[in-house]
Amino acid sequence: MGAEMQKPLLKSRFVETKNLVMLILGVVFFGTVGFWLIEGWELLDAFYMTIITLSTVGYGEVHQLSSNGKIFTTILIVFGVGSAAYTLGVLGQFVVEGQLNKLLGKRKMGKQIQKLADHYIICGYGRVGKQVCNEFNIRKVPFVVVEIDDKHLGELSKTDLTFIEGNATEDEVLKAAGIERARGLVSTIASEADNVYLALSARHLNSQLIITCRADSEEAERKIQRAGADRVISPYVIGGLRMALATLRPNVVDFLQVTAAGPEGNYQIEELFIKHDSALANKMLRDTDMRAKFGITILGIRKPDKTMVRNPSAETKIESGDIIILLGASEQLEKLGEI
Repeated sequence: MGAEMQKPLLKSRFVETKNLVMLILGVVFFGTVGFWLIEGWELLDAFYMTIITLSTVGYGEVHQLSSNGKIFTTILIVFGVGSAAYTLGVLGQFVVEGQLNKLLGKRKMGKQIQKLADHYIICGYGRVGKQVCNEFNIRKVPFVVVEIDDKHLGELSKTDLTFIEGNATEDEVLKAAGIERARGLVSTIASEADNVYLALSARHLNSQLIITCRADSEEAERKIQRAGADRVISPYVIGGLRMALATLRPNVVDFLQVTAAGPEGNYQIEELFIKHDSALANKMLRDTDMRAKFGITILGIRKPDKTMVRNPSAETKIESGDIIILLGASEQLEKLGEI
């Protein structure tokens, strides 16, 4: 349920709660003033008599009641029982509707996930996970968030993101997130053990999955890679490198930040996988004429054997299975992708 849908519901709940409190206070005030006027008691005794009458604790009368006092007490009990029944009804409605909304929300999320294919699974919605989600949102990439922490689940419930509650290291939770149809998985979980176990499970459930995990040490990085992760990223290493370069080469960092900003920037760095039936397959770079036709610069070519050809010459041959790293305007990159 998104934040916009929750606002009217929260406002309605606030009004109902306010009315409920006003009703209870009104009955207590009515009883206190009634005993004070009819019996002539002190306000404290009148208030105490009202409370024990409404709560039906059976402590007995504070003072002997007159005939008028007994009639008033009878009326007060009727009002009290009615108010109690109304209160229980409202509270029961809160509980039932809360559980029902939670159940319906889960069912809705489940149906949305069943429709997804070639999507990404983001495990964890902490500080790192939020940044990953923001980037995926900017690039309009479909994804599902898996989270178990109540605090982060509360934050997710106020967004329009698709998410499920559960432990990402459990196979059933990963299956519920559609891992068998997914294209990639990103784990932002800080725990080294959880990331190792998650990489093993994810690789077993989908051998073609692109797995990227977080690591906070070099030893953890090696373990997670052996467990099946394709990429292991340390936020501390990346952050430190970024700070160093921002100090030593600020203009280079600014250039890279703009070009990596996604659709909101004028230029992007993108990658293009060359299929066997691609129009670019088995051609020399000079014959593709990408620079003249699209204004696109080829920064590098990653070969199927993982070697990287940087700043390739015009004589470099593009082969099926290559991944071309491109720099160009967003619109030009889209046109090239269509072709």
